[in-house]
Parts: sequence; structure tokens; C-alpha cells
Amino acid sequence: MNASMSVTYASHKVFPDAVSALRGLLQDGMTIMSGGFGLCGIPENLLIALRDSRVKNLTVISNNAGIDDVGLGMLLKSHQISKMISSYVGENKEFERQYLSGELQIEFNPQGTLAERIRAGGAGIYGFYTRTGAGTSVAEGKETKIVDGQPYILETGLTADVAIVKAWRGDTEGNLIYRKTARNFNPMMATAARVTVAEVEELVEVGSLDPDQVHTPGIYVQRIIQSLQYEKRIEQRTVRKR
Repeated sequence: MNASMSVTYASHKVFPDAVSALRGLLQDGMTIMSGGFGLCGIPENLLIALRDSRVKNLTVISNNAGIDDVGLGMLLKSHQISKMISSYVGENKEFERQYLSGELQIEFNPQGTLAERIRAGGAGIYGFYTRTGAGTSVAEGKETKIVDGQPYILETGLTADVAIVKAWRGDTEGNLIYRKTARNFNPMMATAARVTVAEVEELVEVGSLDPDQVHTPGIYVQRIIQSLQYEKRIEQRTVRKR
């Protein structure tokens, strides 16, 4: 048994489960940031609670939409998402079907641009100029400047009503540590929403984490849960032929 399971937490930030952690935050038409890269570091239990809430007409900011029936793929299947602001749109057939049929809007971003837009939103920066996407369909409808003879396009920062993120360890005040590649879009998204809800595998008391190892300071996290059940699915299993 995890040692943290035997501790009674008094922090107002700690909630007993994903459903209660999202209670009072959800409404139709809202914007949600969802951490993760493919299926790595996704807030699995918060996504299930989000699906079960039946909130609809969501704008979701996420690198991608996972795969069919897993992660954000569940919310696509239940038609709760009306718009995706994302980068990689490859591994989900339902995503493709809804987009081609006009059921789903997409605001497509080069991956580095998406990361910087989220970081800018969290830092209170209105926008930034980048050469990435200049001269392509990505630049359509965006302000363009010529700097040193090169075209740059203006990209605006992104914010959300709620961010749901996944971390490896967290304390009762919301300080978070991510493990390996699960430290992808999660830290940026935690800073860029009105309310951030984190789920962690290990929940410990304040003072248990090495401050030098904390990736997301607790000031950015309003609610936190400890979840014990994770599938941690492999998106594409590749093995060497014998």
C-alpha cells in the first residue's frame, strides 16, 4: 500500500475523487485544456468524469485527441467536443470522420506554436511573432510582419476555463512533479487556466517534496485528487522482428 494512502489530508485543495473535483466547474460551451501527449501523461480519471458529466459543446485545447475510445477519444465518441485546438491529429479515426463531415471544428497549430501559445497564455502575454507557418494555410487570417526580409505571423496566447493535468507526485497544496515524458504539455497548461485540477499517482504531505524538483508550484493548482487506477495504454506498440 502506498504510504500516502494512510494519511488524512486536511487541505481544502484535496478532493476524494474526479467527479467531486470537477463539481461546480463544468458548463456547456466552456474551454478546457487537457494535458498529455498521445496517451502519455493524460489525466485518465478526470477525462472519464468529464465524459460522464455529459457537458457538451466543448472547445478542447490539447496536443491531440488520443485514440478512438481512449482519453479525449471518449469525448469525441459522445459528441461532447465541438472544437479542437490541437497539433497532431493523426491517430483517431473518429476525429477524422467528424472533421470531414463538418461535425468538428479544428484550429490547427504547429506543435511548437501550440506549446508557446499555451505558455504565453499562462504568462499573461497577448501574443508573439513566429516564422513557423508563414506562407502556409496556418497564416490565413493572421497579422503578418516582415522582419529582416522574412515573414512572421502573429500567434495569440491561449487560456482556458479549466485545465486538467496529470502528475506523478503532488502534495496537498498542489505542488506537482511529473515523471519523464509525462512532463509534456501538463506544466504549461497548469498555468494557463482559470482553475487547474490535477490528478496524481502519489499524494503526500506538504514538505515531502524536494522544492528543487517541483515542476508546477501549487499556486497554479486549485484542486487535486489521488487516483489509484490507471491503464497507461501504449498508443503504438512496436517490436523488433526476430
